[in-house]
Amino acid sequence: MRKVLLPSLIIIAASLLVMRVFYLQIIDDSFKLKSDNNAIKKQYDYPERGYIYDRYGKLLVANQASYDIMVIPREIKDDLNVSEFCTLLNITKEDYDKRIAKAKVYSPRLPSVFLPQLNKSEFAAFQEKIRKYEGFYFQKRSLRDYEVDYGANIFGSILQVNEKLIAKNPYYNSGDLIGRQGVEESYEEVLRGIKGVKYIQKDKYNREIGSYKEGKYDTIAVAGEDINLTIDSELQKYGEELMINKRGGIVAIEPKSGEILALVTAPSYDPGILVGRQRSKNYTLLYHDSIAKPLYDRGLLAEYPPGSPFKILTGLVALQEGVINEQTTFMCHHGFSYGRGRFMKCHGFGPHQLHNGIYNSCNTYFAQAYMLTINKYANPGKAVDVWSDHVKSFGLGQFMGYDLPTGKRGNVPTSKTYKKIYPNGGWRSTTIVSNSIGQGEVLMTPIQLANMMATVANQGYYYTPHIIKKIEGKKIDAKFTTKHVTTIDQKYFPPVISGLFDVYNLGTARALRVEGIDICGKTGTAENFAKINGKRTQLKDHSIFVAFAPKDNPKIAIAIMIENGGFGATVAGPIASLMIEKYLRKKISRTDLEIRVLNKSLVSEYAKLGGMTAASAIESTPKDSVMKAKMLKQPKVEVKKVPLDTTQEN
Repeated sequence: MRKVLLPSLIIIAASLLVMRVFYLQIIDDSFKLKSDNNAIKKQYDYPERGYIYDRYGKLLVANQASYDIMVIPREIKDDLNVSEFCTLLNITKEDYDKRIAKAKVYSPRLPSVFLPQLNKSEFAAFQEKIRKYEGFYFQKRSLRDYEVDYGANIFGSILQVNEKLIAKNPYYNSGDLIGRQGVEESYEEVLRGIKGVKYIQKDKYNREIGSYKEGKYDTIAVAGEDINLTIDSELQKYGEELMINKRGGIVAIEPKSGEILALVTAPSYDPGILVGRQRSKNYTLLYHDSIAKPLYDRGLLAEYPPGSPFKILTGLVALQEGVINEQTTFMCHHGFSYGRGRFMKCHGFGPHQLHNGIYNSCNTYFAQAYMLTINKYANPGKAVDVWSDHVKSFGLGQFMGYDLPTGKRGNVPTSKTYKKIYPNGGWRSTTIVSNSIGQGEVLMTPIQLANMMATVANQGYYYTPHIIKKIEGKKIDAKFTTKHVTTIDQKYFPPVISGLFDVYNLGTARALRVEGIDICGKTGTAENFAKINGKRTQLKDHSIFVAFAPKDNPKIAIAIMIENGGFGATVAGPIASLMIEKYLRKKISRTDLEIRVLNKSLVSEYAKLGGMTAASAIESTPKDSVMKAKMLKQPKVEVKKVPLDTTQEN
């Protein structure tokens, strides 16, 4: 038996090999296609990228025709008239040499992009004479055609793939375009479609003689899918107008769904400047602006101390832990002493309970409530972890899982945080009491603040914020329709909401009311330090405001953060009222607030930081005035100046 086994295995293995060779050489000739690569030219047919619409079906991003001049270095003839060629494409001889050298490094035999993204007029002259220049041909592509001049941070842009990505993903070839940042990156596979390919047979003289195998292996391009965003484009546009000459972020969310209604970062830029042959130059200007940072999405990336809006969570956690109730009273004497030589200032005075503690934004009340929460447990480490878990249940201190490719965690401290800071122990509630009023180690991004308010509006639950509303022929990710419930019982939200409602009626935002709309809100400021000439310098505080409306059956929750804006009711608050009315009514009745905000400029505050901005760089460069105006986002009309309300609050 053993004598028969080995020969049998050899015969079987040999038979299988013969059968496989027969299949590959006679039946399946797809490998022959690869072996014949030198005699076959691949010609790609690039699909139209999917269109982008807003929540109401308004077209935001379409496509326009573009042409790449491609080159295969080994096919260039020695007698090429380089001077004529360069004149035709409006490039220098140095540019020509540099581009050819780069193409040779990539591959002398394979096509690569010589000159990308020519528009129709630029391409027309070259098209007439292309047959004169062997080794060069054109590849038609579609570039983005922006129907609006806002929302750049939402859309992102498309750019050429690099060699690293080509090596990683076999779908892409040299010269292909890919989405970067915004929804162009998040939904790249949906928007890009599928390339078609044609195989062209060549003869021994390298001349095209027809389709390989009568098109047996050719495929047809499949257009990308259209998508609808959750964005209200008019609200987005309005938010960007209100943020002219300011820095910061605005995030608006529909509480019942988690849909992002507006995502504003300032300063911003016209997305159209990152299309075409000027893209690289304009992007470089934006990228190197380390002062204004127009490419930095402050709504998603900027981590700030949340200030007084965080008192909402301090109150809710204290209620849940049973250390206070609605009637619990603390006396405020313009602040309170919480240790030897330690005094927390407050503009309030007299007895404060939960209700007036909220609408008066009393530091004393919430600091006392926080200390009771921590002191409830014998071990302050355990207490902080209990408090931290409650806070994190609102989606804070973590990546939120939204469908945009950038973001920051923020920070919610735990016992580990303080073990690092105080390795020898000795810390207690008085050591970390600044957390109670949104200072200390607490950091939040504007989108986290907006989600916090959406959760309060829903009385204890939220949906993961997202920007996709509909994909043609597909369902959106189930995680965006999954409800997240906080650790706070629903019964504790109504008294807090009542206090937020009276912020507009009796408290720090009473000058910001909009007739007929019941708004619940909270003002705030956060200390602001910057390093100037190597020295830590305190600058004007950041202005913060959070709100939702209407009080019953809320339709919008919003967070506004204005860098160096001062009191929350001064700049951020008016913007919140205007954005809420714009969304709910599609028009503005508080034109006095609108005029104030449009005229409010914080440029002088930002000038203290020094440096050259992208705006000033572009202004000092001879450019088309229309592009410059879009880049700078300057208001197009003059409006009457009205003094700002200077209601003080914490």
